[in-house]
Amino acid sequence: MGDDEPLGTAAAITPASVGDVDEVTDLWIALAEGQRRHGSTLLAEPNRAAVREWVSRSVVTGELLVARDGDSDESPIGFVGFSLDREGYERERTRGTVSNLFVVPDRRGEGIGAELLEAAERALAEAGAETVALEALADNDRAREFYAGRGYDCHRVELTKSLSGAGDSRDGRADDAGTE
Repeated sequence: MGDDEPLGTAAAITPASVGDVDEVTDLWIALAEGQRRHGSTLLAEPNRAAVREWVSRSVVTGELLVARDGDSDESPIGFVGFSLDREGYERERTRGTVSNLFVVPDRRGEGIGAELLEAAERALAEAGAETVALEALADNDRAREFYAGRGYDCHRVELTKSLSGAGDSRDGRADDAGTE
């Protein structure tokens, strides 16, 4: 992610609508493609159908926000998914999860990512979350700095190992598009 300080350009943050499904899916594909440079092994285009299903479901549940310039007719310039943790495990605190935070590259640094994250945190708090978890790829320093600057601490480390033995260049890296 890496939006440091807003430059005064406020985006309109709204719940995603059915009309946003294809555009948000395209943005997710761009997110996944960009994460490849940080070691993600998640494929972008081959996951289009699964992502479109996630986006559609998130529109229905109200767990997807989009950022736009101006009115609701504008194309999304960013999005964030979020949900209450529904793993079924008992926890001492109700946990929310933020996933897939993305802002189009030419709009980064304007505070849009921070606005999206804050809106997702508010929605999670209103839904009963007491803590928020999210993931960032280990090699994505910009994203990790962005989240650290907003009060997120390292909580869990995922370790991976290639079993192919063919010198996988992605050894030891997270296997998820994560958040940008």
